[in-house]
Amino acid sequence: MEDKARWVQGMFGRVARRYDLLNHLLSFNLDKRWRARMVKRLSNIVAPGARAVDLCCGTGDVLLALEKSGGTWIAGSDFCHPMLLEASRKCRSPLFEADALELPLASDSLDLITCAFGFRNLAFYDKGLEEFLRVLKPGGAAAILEFSHPTDRVFGAIYGWFSMRVLPKIGGMISGSRDAYSYLPQSIKGFPGAEDLASQMRAAGFQRVEFERMTGGAVALHLGYK
Repeated sequence: MEDKARWVQGMFGRVARRYDLLNHLLSFNLDKRWRARMVKRLSNIVAPGARAVDLCCGTGDVLLALEKSGGTWIAGSDFCHPMLLEASRKCRSPLFEADALELPLASDSLDLITCAFGFRNLAFYDKGLEEFLRVLKPGGAAAILEFSHPTDRVFGAIYGWFSMRVLPKIGGMISGSRDAYSYLPQSIKGFPGAEDLASQMRAAGFQRVEFERMTGGAVALHLGYK
């Protein structure tokens, strides 16, 4: 698993400069809508003055949205240094390099954790959830926005064809790293469905776990509380 984590780290480093462009292009700009929906949901549950960290923050799109929403102290963390360099170009929030499985944060120190499209890259999902719980204060929330599995058979077939056939070619051509965009559909295929991830969150100790599907179930937003 350590070798996998190192490979994933290097892979994201190679595509960091073109990451935003490809996210928007390959999702037909739906990625902006998915993140906006998450931030809107959080505005209803996070009190002013809350302390939050966006894990696996990548180039900082969620950080930027949370900064604009105001009222929250937010920092960003990622284990890929080139991604943090890209985030620093557009976000004013503090950034730190860390593995989400071993956060350099005190226990019971955060009101909110967000993680958008990075949770499936963790080497151990159960360990990641345990670490999220450790750093959250009692009553704190974790929001995980992640790819999932479409619920409609026809849409699922089209989505699967696009992911496996089209996405690696376009992503590889523009980024120069075909392996990165071959990894993406494989990582989605092996990731738990929305119900299964909710069950894993409950098993880890999260309370009041709920999820919301988006775009025919291709993406799901999970919320859980300590």
